[in-house]
Amino acid sequence: MDQPIGAPTATTAAQHQKAHRTSVRAVAASTIGSVLEYYDFFVFGTFSALVFGHVFFPADNAVVGGMLAMATFAVGFVARPLGGVILGHFGDRVGRKRVLLFTFMLTGLVTVLIGFLPTYAQVGIASPMLLVLLRVLQGVGIGGEWGGAALLAVEHAPANRRSLYGSIVQAGAPIGVLLSSGVVALLTATLGMDALIAWGWRIPFLASSVLLMVGLFLRFKVEETPEFNEVKATKAEAKLPVVQAIMRFPKEIASSIFIHMSDTTLGLVQGVFVLGYASGVLGMNPTIVLLANMFSSVCNLIITPIAGHFGDRFGQKRILTVGLVLMGLWAFPMFWLIGTATVWGLFTATGVCGVLVGLLFSQQATLFADMFHPAVRYSGMSMGFQVGTVIGGGFGPLIAQGLTAATGGATWSVSTYILFVAILALLATQLVKPRFGARAHGHGHIVAAPAHVR
Repeated sequence: MDQPIGAPTATTAAQHQKAHRTSVRAVAASTIGSVLEYYDFFVFGTFSALVFGHVFFPADNAVVGGMLAMATFAVGFVARPLGGVILGHFGDRVGRKRVLLFTFMLTGLVTVLIGFLPTYAQVGIASPMLLVLLRVLQGVGIGGEWGGAALLAVEHAPANRRSLYGSIVQAGAPIGVLLSSGVVALLTATLGMDALIAWGWRIPFLASSVLLMVGLFLRFKVEETPEFNEVKATKAEAKLPVVQAIMRFPKEIASSIFIHMSDTTLGLVQGVFVLGYASGVLGMNPTIVLLANMFSSVCNLIITPIAGHFGDRFGQKRILTVGLVLMGLWAFPMFWLIGTATVWGLFTATGVCGVLVGLLFSQQATLFADMFHPAVRYSGMSMGFQVGTVIGGGFGPLIAQGLTAATGGATWSVSTYILFVAILALLATQLVKPRFGARAHGHGHIVAAPAHVR
C-alpha cells in the first residue's frame, strides 16, 4: 500500500523518537548536576555555620573559629567566576559534554573528599588548609557546571520546548536545597550536636557519592549538542572564547549579571538574612524558620517548570518582566509580614519569595543562551551568571545585615535595596536582544558569527 502523502515515514518517526530520547536524557543529566551543585553548596554553608568552626579550627576560640569557617564558605563564592572563565573557555572549544563530565567529577569527588578530611585535633593547621583547597576546587567546578548544564538541556531541546527544558534544569536548585535541608534536619534531630561535631557532619558529604554515580551514568550517555556540532562543522570556533565574548557581547554579559542578581539577592536575603533576623531579632522558633525556608523551596520547585512552559508561549523576556515588577512591588510587604513575628506571616512571606525566585530563575538558562552566539555561549553565560551569583548571593545577605545595622534595625532599608536590584534587573531585561535563538524560531541552523567572534 502506498504511503499517504504527508504521513511520516518509519525513518522519520525513528529519528523523532531518537531525538526525543536524547533531549530527555540531556535534561535529566543536566538536572542531576544542578541538584548536586546546590546540595553541596547548602550542606557546606550549613555546616560552616554549625560545625566547621569546632572541627577544622583551634578549639580555644570558638568565635574566631566560626568566623574562619564562614570565610572558608565565602572562598567558594570567589572561586566560581574563575571556574566560569576557565571551564567556559574549554566548553566553547572542546564541547559541552566533555567539560560537563569534568565539572561533575571534580565537584562530586571534592565533596566526597571533604567527608574524609582529618580534623584540626588530628593534623593541626593542615586541616583547614586542606578544607580551603577543596573548597576552592569545588567553587571552580561549580563555576563551570551551570553554563554547561543549561546548554546541554537547551541546545538539545525541541524548538518549542527550550524554555521548559531550561527551567527543569533550574528546578535542580530547590531540589538540592530541600535534600540538603532534609539531611541536615534529620541529622541534627537524631544525633545531637556532640555526635554531629564528632562524626555526623561527614555523612551528607559521603552520601553525595550516590548523586555523583547517577549523574555520571546519565552524562556518559548524552551526545554532544547539535549547535556545538554545527560550530565545529562550520569551523566557527572562537580562538579565545572568553576574550571574544567580552569584546563582542559586553552588554549581554552585563545584562546577565544584573538579571541574575535579582533572584540570588531575593533568594539569599530570604534564605540567609531572614533566617537570622526571624530567629534572632524577632525571637521566633528556629525550627519554624527552617521549615518556612523549606516551604519556600517547595513553592520554587512547583512554579519553575510552570513558568518555563509559559516562557515558551510568551517569551522569556515577558515572563522575566512580570517577575521583576512583582519583585519590586513585593520588597516592602515581604518585611511587613515577617515583622508580624507570626507563623502565617513568615510562611506567607517565604512562600511568595519562593514563587518569585522560581519565576525569575526559570527563564535564565534559555534567555542567556539566546543572548550569545554558540561559539562563545558557554563563556559568556558562565561569566554573567557566576558574577551575578557572587554579587547577589555572596554579598546580598551581608549588605542586608549592614543596612539594618546602619539604620538601627529598620528593615525598610533592606526592602529599598531589593527594590533597587529589581529595577536594575528590569532595565537590563529590556535592553537584551536574544538574537541567537535561531532553533527556537524554527530554523535548522545557527546564526552565523560575525567575523571578529571567530
